Amino acid sequence: MAIERAKYKVAAHEGSLELRDYPAIVIAVAAVDGTRSHAVNAGFRLLADYIFGKNQWTSRIAMTAPVTQSTRSPGVPLMTNIEHCSSWTISFMMPAGYAMQSLPAPTDVRVHFERAPARRLAAIRFSGFWSNANLECHEIQLLRWLHMEHVTALSAPIYAYYDPPWIPWFLRRIEVLIEISSN
Repeated sequence: MAIERAKYKVAAHEGSLELRDYPAIVIAVAAVDGTRSHAVNAGFRLLADYIFGKNQWTSRIAMTAPVTQSTRSPGVPLMTNIEHCSSWTISFMMPAGYAMQSLPAPTDVRVHFERAPARRLAAIRFSGFWSNANLECHEIQLLRWLHMEHVTALSAPIYAYYDPPWIPWFLRRIEVLIEISSN
């Protein structure tokens, strides 16, 4: 089963680390409070309900990857201790060909659309478990690389999950993304 994935162009790379240019896209977003693990599961269910027909037209929309998660906590520093974050945004990219005006409205008020602007993201790609420790370890690696390359981080980390839970941990694609200046 082919799932549409976020498109990007690699501007630079070093092993599993990349600088990527992403085009503007439309995303479906759900805001969820709680632990990171609870939030990604609850937010995924809200967004999955929407694409599986819980919308004004009861129409299905194709699944895309990745599912992304970022903190909404005010004042959270760039390098976070994930366990202290309790306010999250979960999002799905809408398939190519949809504009905000052509999407059916969600029937759940906790789901809304946003237009993510074109931007440059630094990324580190890895596999394993979706644990806080694994995410934080790779976030630190990415931030160290950015520091060594004299690249300024502009956002808190975005966690990107590409695979369903039944995929074995060693085959999963996970990423930590951080917005950077496009200069």
